[in-house]
Amino acid sequence: MISFLRHVFVDSWLGRIIAGLLFLAFVGWGVGDVLSNIGSERADVIARVGDQTVTTNDFLTAVQNELQQVARQAGVTDPSQLPVATRRQAAEQVLQRLVMQSEIVLSADRLGVRVPDQALREEVFGLPAFKGVDGRFDRKLFDSRLRQIGMTEARLLDLLRADMAVRALVEPLQNGARAPEIMVRQAFDFAAQTRTIDLVRVPLTAQVPAPDAAQLRRFYDNHPWLFQTPEYRHARIVVLSPDSVAQSVEIPDAELKRLYEAESAKYHVPETRSVQIVTAPNQARAQAIADQWKGGANWGRIQADARDAATVQMDDVREAGIPSAGLAKLVFAAAPSDLQGPVQVDTGWVVFKVTRITPPHDTDFAAARQELREQVARGQAAELIGQRVSKLQDAIAGGGLDHIPDNLGAAAIAGTLDARGMTQGGETAPIPASPALRQAIIGRIFSQAKGANPTLVQGPENGWYAVAVDSIVPGQLQPFDTAIAQVRVAWNDEAERHAANVAATALYLAAKAQGGVSAAAAATGRQVEHPAPLTRGQQADGVPEELARLVFRLGSTGQTVMLDEPDGFYIATLTAITHPAPATQAMQVDRIRTSLSQALADDIGMSYAAALQQAVKPKTNMGALKSALSSVTGTGGAGEGSP
Repeated sequence: MISFLRHVFVDSWLGRIIAGLLFLAFVGWGVGDVLSNIGSERADVIARVGDQTVTTNDFLTAVQNELQQVARQAGVTDPSQLPVATRRQAAEQVLQRLVMQSEIVLSADRLGVRVPDQALREEVFGLPAFKGVDGRFDRKLFDSRLRQIGMTEARLLDLLRADMAVRALVEPLQNGARAPEIMVRQAFDFAAQTRTIDLVRVPLTAQVPAPDAAQLRRFYDNHPWLFQTPEYRHARIVVLSPDSVAQSVEIPDAELKRLYEAESAKYHVPETRSVQIVTAPNQARAQAIADQWKGGANWGRIQADARDAATVQMDDVREAGIPSAGLAKLVFAAAPSDLQGPVQVDTGWVVFKVTRITPPHDTDFAAARQELREQVARGQAAELIGQRVSKLQDAIAGGGLDHIPDNLGAAAIAGTLDARGMTQGGETAPIPASPALRQAIIGRIFSQAKGANPTLVQGPENGWYAVAVDSIVPGQLQPFDTAIAQVRVAWNDEAERHAANVAATALYLAAKAQGGVSAAAAATGRQVEHPAPLTRGQQADGVPEELARLVFRLGSTGQTVMLDEPDGFYIATLTAITHPAPATQAMQVDRIRTSLSQALADDIGMSYAAALQQAVKPKTNMGALKSALSSVTGTGGAGEGSP
């Protein structure tokens, strides 16, 4: 689907420009009627809209790409770390988006919207992702990049033709969307508001008396779950995934050399530089920023204070990658670590600092061979895995997990582990799977009965696995004498937290009574901190994110809040609320206006697509959907709740 192409191209070396050409974004829409229409359907189709279909592969690919985006926004590296409810919500939104795309494609066809072959050809030839170093369409590059993502030329052309028809139908409805100024002003007031606090920390450093034997014994008796050995299970595991299949794919060197030549820009890298750039609205403001920077302010402080300017950090950028040619020349002529500017370029008045210079370097074919092989093999594995699933299923049914053919690319392992995936020696169990697939396998091991016949199960990221549980060693409470060291540490940790809690609570109550934490702290001798003004949604040095969120929920100055964090307790009093004038931050107002206008345009597109569902009701294959949702959420069913 278009969303698949968007994520593949945007998140890789193909570049962000192609995203706008290949993807029509619909977000934030409930699943609604999509899940209420159940019909008979072939097993690999999740939803059907007229003659348009959403296949299991389309859906899972789009969901995994969406989860990667959600994970980055949440600040985690592995989508499997996201809560089950978050993963399920993302999957439902992706399904609705794919159904909406199908509705619009169907409507475009009914209205006679046709994309001429010449227009399609010009669209393909105009995509930067398929242009060589001379700026013209490169057929070899086109073929190699399709192989990389495991897509045929015919499939790409179908997707592009459908996308062009969708744009021809929807964009005229969206182009006139403009956010009302009163909405822009309210959004600006919300986003630009700052709040100032007085802050006192109560760390977990209180000196507590050493416990006697009776206290330790009582703590041990009251907290048995802290001193229990984990349950261990011995299991045999077979994994079939794109990575395992890729290991079995043979790629001729001739094909790898063609790909190497097509991607010469990747392996023959000119000098790159990392640079921090501030573009100010005028020369006077640029000079003020330069003076602050020269005065010792770090990049984080410059970004926080220059809210009326555009700040950007570009890491390892080539000269051609800087949008302004004039600025690019200045950046690549500047000495590292020296502040440059203010200077006027075509984008405005800029101040910048080069933080790192990486000399040019070349990677020969021998050094790049393994990377190229993995790249091509992954593309081929995406096509091969579907063919090998049925063969692996037959092998398991015929001989269990001990007679798996060597030519399927399946990986097998056996061993003992706990529910955290750790061995008895305290090491990570070497399960040959991605983090998300690994978590699904471990969950299966600890939910499957001992001796149950292994069955092949589809997991996250187009992976498949089967497990057989051979033995179970239940968790046991360690004897007191064995666990005495752990008991002492746990008792001390709880005693320190209790002492800090008592002190922090007393300070919090005093602050509420005396009008603020500064007045209350004077009697205790605790240091009062005055952090930089807090901005909604931005991390402030030394202020926990949850505390900042609590501060922005307060209705007036003088109110005090207390927060319990792993490193101690925080007590803060709101001392000031500031509302900047829009005229002082014109660039931010413009960004908000543009963002809101785009959101309104998206709403118009979504409303139109939703209305189309009244003409052709989507039909959902609930069996395929539940299976797909199960692989996304890592649960045994469709996830939490009923669809």
